Amino acid sequence: MTTKRRKDTAPASIDAEVVVVGGGAAGLTLAAALGTAGVETVVVDREPVAARAAPGEGDRTTALTYGSVKVLQGIGAWDGMADEAAAVLSLHIADNWSPLVLQVEPADIGDHPYGYNVDNGAIRAALLDRIDALPSVRHLAPAQVVGFDRDGARIVASTADGTALRGQLLVGADGRESPTRAWSGIPVRRWQYDQVAIVCTLRHERPHQGVAVEHVMPSGPFALVPMPDLPDGDHRSAIIWCERRADAPAYLALPREAFEDELQRRCGDRLGRVRQVGRRFNYPLSGLHARRYVGDRLALMGEAAHAIHPIAAQGLNLSMRDAAALAEVVADARRLGLDIG
Repeated sequence: MTTKRRKDTAPASIDAEVVVVGGGAAGLTLAAALGTAGVETVVVDREPVAARAAPGEGDRTTALTYGSVKVLQGIGAWDGMADEAAAVLSLHIADNWSPLVLQVEPADIGDHPYGYNVDNGAIRAALLDRIDALPSVRHLAPAQVVGFDRDGARIVASTADGTALRGQLLVGADGRESPTRAWSGIPVRRWQYDQVAIVCTLRHERPHQGVAVEHVMPSGPFALVPMPDLPDGDHRSAIIWCERRADAPAYLALPREAFEDELQRRCGDRLGRVRQVGRRFNYPLSGLHARRYVGDRLALMGEAAHAIHPIAAQGLNLSMRDAAALAEVVADARRLGLDIG
């Protein structure tokens, strides 16, 4: 998989039907969906094209549900990331370390996997390749929106280099601290989970056989999610370990050998000997919910609209549904000759 480097030389003004602020997976998915429908779209991405776009061992992954995979297939982006995806064929959920396990098998949900776990860099690279192939999508990167205004039936987003982006609809896909949401005046409710997520990659002796495991612990869920085997045949899984905020620093400070011993204790012997590879990521867990998702010529999506606990991997999957729903509404209005804003 290759990603074409792309940076537009910004003119003084760009007119489009939709201006998407935010070039993460949510914003790029929306841009690709709109572009596939022929909607003139500008997406503003603060990251350089190459940033976060190269899969690498130890980088973070996202578990995509089958519904999200269908969205990505529909917009022509899935094939570009499929080689970096591991099918989740079965879910095993246990209360703490109980020997009793709730098993969800493919036959319980249909003739397809529950979902796929994909390297985040591969997701971004495939989406960038897809929008690069769509003539109706313009991708500005790196670029940052620094102000908003209204001009009759248009909203104008101004970038740091002085470019005015004019569109009938402005979409805030710019994350939890969304400047678009702040400018619109839409209130937001926030809450804390008093937990920290510890995320890393494991290599292990035995194959995972497509089984994702989640232990629902008093301190928070501890999950193992399948990853693709490496070319040398080594088996891998992603760890998402939610720990009490007061206790997490002690685990994060463990030297590698002691950290691996703790992971081994939690993983048991199903996968054989485990060892950590790459980096350990950690981030505090919190949630938010915007009081409304739409305004005058404005829509919020992804974590600009809602952010939740990573349990059941619903975060980006909800964003994918946002992108599909919003693109469908815009494309239908456009086809009928209606004002898409």
